[in-house]
Amino acid sequence: MKELVEFLEEFISERLIRMIISGARNTGEVSKVRIRPVLLKGEIKYQCSETHGTKELHKNYDKRELISRIEQWMERDFRQLQLESQNGTGSVLVSKKGKMTVRFKRSQSCSRPSAVLTHNRKKKYILEEGTPVEFLVDLGVMTPEGKVVRSKYDKFRQINRFLEFIEDILPRFARDREVTILDFGCGKSYLTFAMYYYLKTLKGYDVNIIGLDLKADVIMHCNELAEQYGYEKLKFLQGDIASYTGTDRVDMVVTLHACDTATDYALAKAVAWNAQVILSVPCCQHELNGQIENEMLSPVLSYGIIKERMAAPITDGLRAQLLTEAGYDTQILEFIDMEHTPKNLLIRAVRSGKRTKNKELETCMQALHVTPTLKTLLDEQEAANHEENTD
Repeated sequence: MKELVEFLEEFISERLIRMIISGARNTGEVSKVRIRPVLLKGEIKYQCSETHGTKELHKNYDKRELISRIEQWMERDFRQLQLESQNGTGSVLVSKKGKMTVRFKRSQSCSRPSAVLTHNRKKKYILEEGTPVEFLVDLGVMTPEGKVVRSKYDKFRQINRFLEFIEDILPRFARDREVTILDFGCGKSYLTFAMYYYLKTLKGYDVNIIGLDLKADVIMHCNELAEQYGYEKLKFLQGDIASYTGTDRVDMVVTLHACDTATDYALAKAVAWNAQVILSVPCCQHELNGQIENEMLSPVLSYGIIKERMAAPITDGLRAQLLTEAGYDTQILEFIDMEHTPKNLLIRAVRSGKRTKNKELETCMQALHVTPTLKTLLDEQEAANHEENTD
């Protein structure tokens, strides 16, 4: 462990860019840890984002606490550590027999002064400020010089955060064929254009992206912009989620702020297509607010505003569990900071093909007297598939 401690002593500093600890030895506990430096009240701390199943928990450490914690993780819980710093790059690998191998490569430019940290450190974005991106300029997020418009900085951060979610699942996309992506309820399509630019222009994937929305004027404008940029495989169509039948093969379904049960129809469509990836930010979860009943909780649920607020996370938790039953590895992640919008949860589901039946989920729905639209739609799909297979 001495070599590991020396490695961490050198590389854990304000010059750290990111550290990822993965390869969990024990399933069911922490599956991944992401670490980055932050400046809090003038003092450098290290923020650890731990993935616990479908949850992500955050905790801040000072350097000594972090080194001690990483020692424990690598000794007992994980097999791999990867680190990127302004001083260089490094990795730690632990064999099945417990042998630890530490490798590092120092950067030739490590003598340059470190970047100044802000409250959450100056983040390295996928779409960087200072590099003008045509669609961001036209959509009013950037100036022609590449400077982010101050009033649009939250939108700029949101776009980059969304691209980070996509970056994590890139290995699920085929390189030898066209990848089809559907964006239901695309609206002004900031994120739709960002997806195309990132996947096609920056990463070189052969993508076909379709944006769908009810507003004819918005669709017309987005098509004009796509044609102007030469985005040949980015199309926008007018229509609703429930009735869309324009394709029978989809690799990724995106649904951002689709209102109430529109999200359920989009998720059910994705499952029917066996989409490899689903990214969904639900909105306006009204359905269960009108259904929830529970004798034990009735004193609390008697307050309308409390019942309404409880209905939203319960709705999304049930959606995530239903997707897990349908054969997806599902997480609920923070999309953007709560201070910017309360609609900040993203459901990310990656197809595993392992269908399950969760008795506890059924018990939960019975206890709350709820039947989410997604459950109804998935049950109908299952019945139709069973009938087709028995004919």
